[in-house]
Amino acid sequence: MLQQTGYADHNRAVVVSVARFHPGVALTKRPGAERDAKKIHRTLSKLGFKVKLHSDPSSEEIYQIFHEESGRGVKDCFLAVLSSHGEEGCVFGADGKAVRLSHIFTCFKNPTMDRKAKLFLIQACRGGALDDGVQVDGAEDASDSSFTQYLSVPVDTAVMYATAPGYGAIMSPLGSVFLQTFCALLEDEDVRKLELTRLLTRVSHRVAFTFQGKGRHLGGKKEMPCFLTRLTREVFLFESAKDAGISVLIGSENGRMRTPSIS
Repeated sequence: MLQQTGYADHNRAVVVSVARFHPGVALTKRPGAERDAKKIHRTLSKLGFKVKLHSDPSSEEIYQIFHEESGRGVKDCFLAVLSSHGEEGCVFGADGKAVRLSHIFTCFKNPTMDRKAKLFLIQACRGGALDDGVQVDGAEDASDSSFTQYLSVPVDTAVMYATAPGYGAIMSPLGSVFLQTFCALLEDEDVRKLELTRLLTRVSHRVAFTFQGKGRHLGGKKEMPCFLTRLTREVFLFESAKDAGISVLIGSENGRMRTPSIS
């Protein structure tokens, strides 16, 4: 597969954000989505990522974006953010049509992205329930869809969702608690040095234990991000702001050492 010149020299990020829907679509405007998109664009750019921002694309345009991005070379890692209204297993384009996440993930099962670290951040509802902050077993009807999504996720990929299956993801005019927390934590140099799964766990902890909804409908409600991983190695995605990339911890008889790439 041919790679476009220049893409393989950078770690790349794609931000797909739907804040406004086409006239006649029965989905409400998402105040705060644009604020999220600008924040994550600024944060990742400072960390050396080449970032593309796509605002209010249709469902077909979203599929096309990821089909094209999956065929472009990348230095060490690829990061994607999808922010829209959603249900379990899908997000919605600006035309109100569903975009199946499994189809997006499957695009990245190709030689170009083989052995490259891939991280997807999904800011979307996965159902209509609201989290009261108690331990639950999860939504009864979400297991089949969740399992299908897992099977579609490529190796060396982590996917983090703003919320658990069956639950809504909270958004305000100030942005989403999930993506705003993710960006805030990346401002801390010590957090940036964490291995990726530890960093994502830190995001989950911060959202779960420091956020509580306010207002008539959301007062006292909580949010609990969750992630799945098919990583086969330890990934350090944001270790250096100057040369953002990944490194791998390799076990050896004399201890552990870091190498500058995933290969």
